[in-house]
Amino acid sequence: MKVNKLYLSLFGLSLVAPLILYPVFLMKVLCFALFACAFNLLLGFVGLLSFGHAIFLGTGGYITGSLMLNTGITPELGILAGTLAAGLLGAVYGKLAVKREGIYFAMVTLALAQLAFFFYLQAPFTGGEDGLQGVPRGKLFGLIDLSDNMVMYYFVLAIFLFGFWLIHRTIHSPFGQILKAIRENEPRAVSLGYNVNDYKWVAFIISSALAGLAGSTKTLVFQLASLTDVHWHMSGEVVLMTLLGGMGTIFGPVVGAGVVVTIQNYLSGGELGNYISIIMGAIFIVCVLAFRSGIVGEFQKMVKKNF
Repeated sequence: MKVNKLYLSLFGLSLVAPLILYPVFLMKVLCFALFACAFNLLLGFVGLLSFGHAIFLGTGGYITGSLMLNTGITPELGILAGTLAAGLLGAVYGKLAVKREGIYFAMVTLALAQLAFFFYLQAPFTGGEDGLQGVPRGKLFGLIDLSDNMVMYYFVLAIFLFGFWLIHRTIHSPFGQILKAIRENEPRAVSLGYNVNDYKWVAFIISSALAGLAGSTKTLVFQLASLTDVHWHMSGEVVLMTLLGGMGTIFGPVVGAGVVVTIQNYLSGGELGNYISIIMGAIFIVCVLAFRSGIVGEFQKMVKKNF
């Protein structure tokens, strides 16, 4: 009951949030929160550290942006196409990567992501260094005009809630329990007869598809798809978001994404704008040294200790 009340309270806050805060800022938080949740599914619940996850964010964005610009399809179809493209790329990359473990898995994902980065840099449909600009938001189902920020916010909120529900359902399913078993003790999972590589592969596909969903949505929000979304810096940022909020927790990536986006948004325009990377690095160091479980993880520990 307490958990249901918490979900309802957060849902209620999300509905009234654009009346208090700038809708575009909130949409940016939601997009990165979904990206971080997708990444956390892989890192927090399977134990796989991907250093190239931004490539799926960018793939979704590029495919959606290109289709919206050149074909004039409706936004829901554009987002669906971007999500499917990211999932297919994740299926190929995942099949290669899950055969490795630990640092070798991380390096394989980084190398594959860099290959895709240089492809997108030179591919004609991506706009190269200029990116895809002026991507139209279009009309949802051909009826609802998404050019209004308030309407777009509730559409983005619906997408985030769907992605969050899918991750929550995956984690608490029998499939999710096997993923946790692989994370805790992979040799034991193998001894029980599970084909751990197949389970990792499916988790990788789900994670990459949801990252693509976040990228497709982000492209519509900002009407832009650029190389920033496929750069390895973005892969590093999502690691920071996940660890800062709390790896292996449900709400941790959401909180981490909110903190990182807020810092970037409110400090980038001031005197501290040139020191954003230093500030983020300092926060990461403090988190790793003093808050190993992240913000949400430490809060949960405190609640259990006191109650």
